[in-house]
Amino acid sequence: MRTSDTIVALSTPPGRSGIGVIRLSGPEALDHTRVLLRKPEFSPESHRASLKTLHDPERGEAIDQALVTYFKSPNSFTGEDVVELSCHGSPVLLLNVIDVLLSLGARAADAGEFTLRALSNGRLNLTEAEAIRDLIDAQTHAAARQAARQLGGELSAQLQPFKNLLLEIIVPLESALEFVEDDLPDVALTKLRLQLEDLIQSLESLAHTFGTGRLLKDGLKVTLVGRPNVGKSSVFNSLLVQDRAIVTALPGTTRDSLSEVLNIEGVPVLLTDTAGIRTAEDPIERLGIERTRQAIADSDIVVAVIDGSLPLTEQDDSLLAELPEGNYVIALNKSDLKYFDHTKLYEVCQRAEPVRISAKTGHGLNVLRHAILAPFERGQRSDSNFLITNARHFDLLRRAANSLRNSQTVIDEGATDDLILVGLYDSLRFLDEITGETTPEDVLSQIFATFCIGK
Repeated sequence: MRTSDTIVALSTPPGRSGIGVIRLSGPEALDHTRVLLRKPEFSPESHRASLKTLHDPERGEAIDQALVTYFKSPNSFTGEDVVELSCHGSPVLLLNVIDVLLSLGARAADAGEFTLRALSNGRLNLTEAEAIRDLIDAQTHAAARQAARQLGGELSAQLQPFKNLLLEIIVPLESALEFVEDDLPDVALTKLRLQLEDLIQSLESLAHTFGTGRLLKDGLKVTLVGRPNVGKSSVFNSLLVQDRAIVTALPGTTRDSLSEVLNIEGVPVLLTDTAGIRTAEDPIERLGIERTRQAIADSDIVVAVIDGSLPLTEQDDSLLAELPEGNYVIALNKSDLKYFDHTKLYEVCQRAEPVRISAKTGHGLNVLRHAILAPFERGQRSDSNFLITNARHFDLLRRAANSLRNSQTVIDEGATDDLILVGLYDSLRFLDEITGETTPEDVLSQIFATFCIGK
């Protein structure tokens, strides 16, 4: 990252809109703005917007009227001089303004470079920077709330007591190495081991919330499967609460997969309706059935829809035999019609009993929604509890806990204090990597490559 450059990018999404915001950051941000305004004397007050006319310096003609907001370093998002130009949202106009700024010497920003500069200048730590990306990518209110809490520094605040306790453990060990000829006495080592056990449990408890946090961030892929005419498309429409799939009494109406995203208890779910599985002569329907099998393979969980008003058929038996072990829910549809005894299904469905539903009346749909999430729910789901949503954070928390366990093993083996310290320092380093205090540059590059250009 060349911090001596002044960078420019469109910070609002591409396309036509009411307003488009162009952001400049760097030592020449204000100088470039003065040329654009044709006002060398322009000395705006920081954090105050003013309406100005932007000009093409070569042709001298007006380009647009825009709100110009100046943020003086270090009190800006990046910690550098920042100028934001709120222009009218014509893509052609915005590109013209950016081209002029590039011709004046600004450089097009790389992905995430504004946020990376904020990190480098101490305006954010790494967990807060990652929260910006997660907040932009959030698909549900629950995911947005978790990202906002992380952006507010909650993860950093939770990690700090762990670091403080680690330092309290490290200091006497280091002192023993420096000033005492013998290792710590047994009483001190026993106390040390208990402190490590408490710290390990706290780290593992926080890491354990990743099971639920991952759901809030990444969501689930759920596929509805079944033989023709069992009501898959009706179940699909009922779960979405809209008529998205075509429903008829004719078998084979659904010939291709159809997907929509819905929100189940704050978890984004990509729900896919598929072609009914049967022996088909029609080549288009056969292709649809092949895509159904591919969707089953790609899913986190499969919902096998069975006509609960009829006995099981050979097609039902074949479908049940193809279900991925453990990752399925059986939904007995048409519960509004006559009840048929499906004792056999209870033998097939070993993980949980089938869910009786009616796509027509809505009976049992809430039970089905809960059954879809049940196999994946781990950790705390309460909004009052912070969740780990980032796989990198989860991995580093586990590494930190494992390093402490290594130190415990060394204590039990009667090793010297310097060997005990190895695991303690490793654990502290892993915790520092979460917030970016010791994160290698190649890891930073991978993280910020996933950001928007204008962020």
